[in-house]
Amino acid sequence: MKKLLLIQKRGKSLYGSTLPFIFFYLFVTTSIRAQILQGKITDNKNEAVVGASVIVKGAQKGTVTNAEGNFSIQVAKDDKLIISSVGFKKQEVNVSGRNTLNIVLLEDIESLEEVIVTGLFDKRSRMESSVAISVLNSKQLAAVIPVSAADLLKNIPGVYVNSSLGEIRNTVYSRGVSVGSNDGASGYYYISMQEDGLPITNATFGNYGPDFFLRADATLGKLEAVRGGTASILGNNAPGGIFNYVSKTGGTVFQAEVRAKYGLEGNGKNPFYRTDFNFGGPLNNDKSITYNVGGFWRQSDGARNPGYPMNNGGQIKANIVKKFKGGSVKLYAKYLNDKNAWFEFLPTTGFSNPTLPAGVEQTNSVLIPAIKASFKVNDTNETVNYDSRDKINSKDISFGLNFDKDLGNGFVIDNKMKYSDKSSVWNTTGVVYPTALDNIIFYAILGQIAQFGTYKFNDLATGKNLATVMQLPNMINGQFAGFNFPVLNSSLPGESIQKNSLYFNPLFYTSNKMGEFIDQLTITKRLNKMSFTAGAFYAVSNLTRRNGSAGLAMTTMLTPHPELTSITYDDFAGNTYKLTAPNGAMGSGSSSAINLYDISQKQIALFLGHNWTISDRLDLDWGIRYEGIGIDGTNQIATSSNDGTGGVDKNPLTTYDNATAKVTSVYKYNKSLSTFSMSAGLNYKLADNYAVYGRYSQGNKAPDMGIYIGVDNDASAKFLDPQSQKVQQFELGFKAKTNNLSLFITPFYSILDNVPIQQVGQETDDVSTQYAAPILYNKYETKGVELEANYNLTSALSIRGVATLQSSKAVRFQAWLLGANGKADDKIESYSGNETDNNANLIVRISPTYSRGKVYASIDWSYMGKRAANVPNAFYLPAFDQTNLNLGYNLTSKVQLQGNINNVFNQIGVMSWSAPGGFPQALDRQGFTKAQLEANPNAVYSTISIPPRAFFLSINYKF
Repeated sequence: MKKLLLIQKRGKSLYGSTLPFIFFYLFVTTSIRAQILQGKITDNKNEAVVGASVIVKGAQKGTVTNAEGNFSIQVAKDDKLIISSVGFKKQEVNVSGRNTLNIVLLEDIESLEEVIVTGLFDKRSRMESSVAISVLNSKQLAAVIPVSAADLLKNIPGVYVNSSLGEIRNTVYSRGVSVGSNDGASGYYYISMQEDGLPITNATFGNYGPDFFLRADATLGKLEAVRGGTASILGNNAPGGIFNYVSKTGGTVFQAEVRAKYGLEGNGKNPFYRTDFNFGGPLNNDKSITYNVGGFWRQSDGARNPGYPMNNGGQIKANIVKKFKGGSVKLYAKYLNDKNAWFEFLPTTGFSNPTLPAGVEQTNSVLIPAIKASFKVNDTNETVNYDSRDKINSKDISFGLNFDKDLGNGFVIDNKMKYSDKSSVWNTTGVVYPTALDNIIFYAILGQIAQFGTYKFNDLATGKNLATVMQLPNMINGQFAGFNFPVLNSSLPGESIQKNSLYFNPLFYTSNKMGEFIDQLTITKRLNKMSFTAGAFYAVSNLTRRNGSAGLAMTTMLTPHPELTSITYDDFAGNTYKLTAPNGAMGSGSSSAINLYDISQKQIALFLGHNWTISDRLDLDWGIRYEGIGIDGTNQIATSSNDGTGGVDKNPLTTYDNATAKVTSVYKYNKSLSTFSMSAGLNYKLADNYAVYGRYSQGNKAPDMGIYIGVDNDASAKFLDPQSQKVQQFELGFKAKTNNLSLFITPFYSILDNVPIQQVGQETDDVSTQYAAPILYNKYETKGVELEANYNLTSALSIRGVATLQSSKAVRFQAWLLGANGKADDKIESYSGNETDNNANLIVRISPTYSRGKVYASIDWSYMGKRAANVPNAFYLPAFDQTNLNLGYNLTSKVQLQGNINNVFNQIGVMSWSAPGGFPQALDRQGFTKAQLEANPNAVYSTISIPPRAFFLSINYKF
């Protein structure tokens, strides 16, 4: 007891005398250990990394960088910081008593840990998914000058892109799953082009598709691309793939960017002007509400200047995001108003080595010159004013609302909806091919068969006579035996292309107006090791379409810009008829036959997906989809005839305005089609940074609106029988991620079945009347491997590469050999076992990038292997390569200069072709055979190639 009291006394004494000292000691040592660390985070271009996460390792404290990349955090002497930001490699840094810290983050272009939102039942990283997904981030996108939004997809393995027509009417498909791959009218048939998770448009048909309403600008945050796989389940009638263009949203600090761009296209001949902008940030104090606004304006004369701008217009996009506990709401809007033409097919000689004839250059244009024409719609008083300078005017007014919420107990709901009012009005030309003046087809086009006499073709601007041709009956033994067309004189340019010929230039007028509502709802239930996702997709698309012609013009060949001609006809009674109006067009000012279409498409799909983490290394996912599509429509088909009164001006000698038109037949239809699809995959992690997967998918593709718009006669209405195509895909995948290497290897095997081919012939008794041959159904298979890799040689130098090696075969392919006019000699020819068209055995893109300090440089080298021109394998389009150069220099932390040269070596790379013989034979590519080529190896045909060399200079300002 005494001992205890002694201890207590001693303790009391110690407590009383040493307590202040202990407090002082703790204060001093803590002050020595704790410090305020100031730092700055930049990338290897010395640009601030905004919103980077700075966390003390093992502690529950951290901060983020501000708009200048600066941060401040309290640390201890022995602490370590973990610094990370999306798109950059994570770094761990020792504080080591420093008061300041400057960190340079290296880009992680192929991050396998980035969460993917496209083509997956539940969000997960690329390492965990059993789907072939590629991602392009905003920095990769900003470094290049693409021809079009679709052009960006050339950076994705397994994807074929033909952007040779320009900003619109591109072709995109993957893994050989293609149809009409040479034709911009069906370029997106098997895939879904999306913007922020919903289809840009859910209704497609000939010459109406997503790229009329899709533009890549400064608002584009990233691009996620899914080939095959789950596209059968999560794509809207799109088993070939999903390509999602994800827009930027505002961050927690204000950021803004303006890009001004000047270029010279057409090998330095034609000016290009463009301005992009994007800005965004928080709207309230707690930064839970953010906004983003951006867009572009552009005017371009194009690579092949027709004498007026090829592209002019722009868009503006905006969104507001509200984040709350467990979810968010995003409201967004877009307004697009853009006018676009497309590059055209140029006459070409040589099938093994395509060459432009003398007088034709890659910068030539065959588009119709600036021309105005007016006409009345059928027998109404409605007048349409046609102006070729308007080209294709596409407008899109869209509003959308995205909502996601964690409901608790593992339930998550996500709903995306969008309403859009779209229009695409055509005032342009197409199918511009030579037409011989000494051929009966020319006079059938003019409506002048058996109008015997002398035809004079003059230059519209100068009045100079270019050619004189007679139309005479061919009499044998006093009996009529056809027609003769002797050429009395000709000084027409372009004799080396096709003798005695002019370009055929129909003045196409089409007005497509589409009101569209799209909604996709998913509900996910997450359990301990699995999740179930149930979803519904609903879309209704209402089309009002008017389709016809403002007339017809004939233009000269072999000039940088075609010249309009005037045409007169002298009969044997001494009368002179003016076939063309003062503007150079036939049919101008008269009543035009305009077909009227009112079509409603309703689509509903139900899908179910299941993810199961069987173990830490093994994941299983599978899904099924039921889809129903219903079409209800009315087609009013109009025809025209001579009114017999002399037309609008009551003068029978001015035939250009003598036509009258009216609706002569009406076709109604109500069709529905349902499909069932499935997909399943296994993903196995060999280690943290290595994984393999396997997947099988079976999808369907229902016909788009084109098959219904094609109902324009009794036969097509009677035999309207929509059928779905079948798509099967098998794929394996290997994924690897080390400090310096990201690698994806994906072997695949795809089967496309029940593919229809429709060919058009000409009747015997009336060459101006066409008929449709019975539909034949074909089957294709493609075997190949996709490669995608990114390797960092040093901190400043990296190489990204994508490649597709494949072999594609027509397992079953039949086509009609139409022979002479009429059906009597038509026969079916089989080309089964041949290579399919436009599936190159090798497609490669390699992009080395150097970035250090203020300097940035990259080269994009691409290679397109040779490919069969058509399934009959009449000849092969030769291989070619293209080199693009990109250079950047940071004048300051806010100002960057960038220079780009596309097609540095001005290569001619043929992407598409049309058959010899001029109009209309040029349209039948599959009907062109080896025998025809061997009979006339020097025949002139038509090709379209990659754009010629172009130069661009940009200045980017960030604030």
